[in-house]
Amino acid sequence: MARPIWTGTLSFGLLNVPVSLMSGERKVDLQFRMLDSRDRKPIRFERVNADTGEEVPWKDIVKAYEYDKGSYVVLEEDDIRSAAPESHEAVEVETFVDAASIDPRFYEKPYLLVPAKKAEKGYVLLRETLRSTGKVGIARVVVRTREYLCAVMPHGDALVLMILRYPQELVDPEDYKLPTGSLADYRINSKETAMAEQLIASMSGDWQPEEYHDEFRERLHTLLKKRIKAKGGTTRVEEEPASREDDATNVVDFMSLLQKSLDAKKRTPAKKSAAVSKVVKKSGKPAKKAAKAAKATTRAAKATSKTAKRTTTRKAG
Repeated sequence: MARPIWTGTLSFGLLNVPVSLMSGERKVDLQFRMLDSRDRKPIRFERVNADTGEEVPWKDIVKAYEYDKGSYVVLEEDDIRSAAPESHEAVEVETFVDAASIDPRFYEKPYLLVPAKKAEKGYVLLRETLRSTGKVGIARVVVRTREYLCAVMPHGDALVLMILRYPQELVDPEDYKLPTGSLADYRINSKETAMAEQLIASMSGDWQPEEYHDEFRERLHTLLKKRIKAKGGTTRVEEEPASREDDATNVVDFMSLLQKSLDAKKRTPAKKSAAVSKVVKKSGKPAKKAAKAAKATTRAAKATSKTAKRTTTRKAG
């Protein structure tokens, strides 16, 4: 049984419906690991200092934004927490709009809203009212520290919460050179139009998504099963410790905030962030000094080793 992402309320006006937010999608992609072709051992990716080549422990890693080539501004955990939205378990509908008015490009990810016990009445009331009016509720929801814009809409017996993209996340079609103007501008006559309409009519049918399958994945899965059964291309991989959840940090959570801040600075030119540059440069010096010291120590050790070998050889002779 799938566990809810969170439990809270779906509210519109003075009506609050206790609900659980459940995932509305299932991952079916085949997961691959990269192996060394020579000995079939797993490829491991390490966190190393680009200057010294030494592995960096998690406690010494900080998040930074590259605002210019080679120039970074560091964000502390407190900065990120202050930018994150308050964690509240509520889907608060702010307005209702015509379902047909939402550009399909805005739809991103589906979730299911499941009513709590004894909350069915309010759930069904909202679901059927949305269905009869052709409206969807536009709301905001916090999922794992990030606030999203979303649409609440009926689908069968369910209320679906669809995460929406923000306008700035969409590419404007006008950014590309697209054909504009009338049919006549492209010498398309009425006979061609009629023939195209006839072709579309002959190929039309009902939307039946169950008839469509990821054929590439199915063929690949069949191939893998045959390979496993034949044992011809299999290899045993020792499991490595699971990577930490913060391997992929929530960079997206504060990227928009940083970008807005930088855009504001561009609009009102100020002195270049000398303080930041100094901090970055200063922070870079210890690493370089440490690298030089490490190299010097290595050279000294090698020289000592060579001297010891010569002495041992002479004594032996």
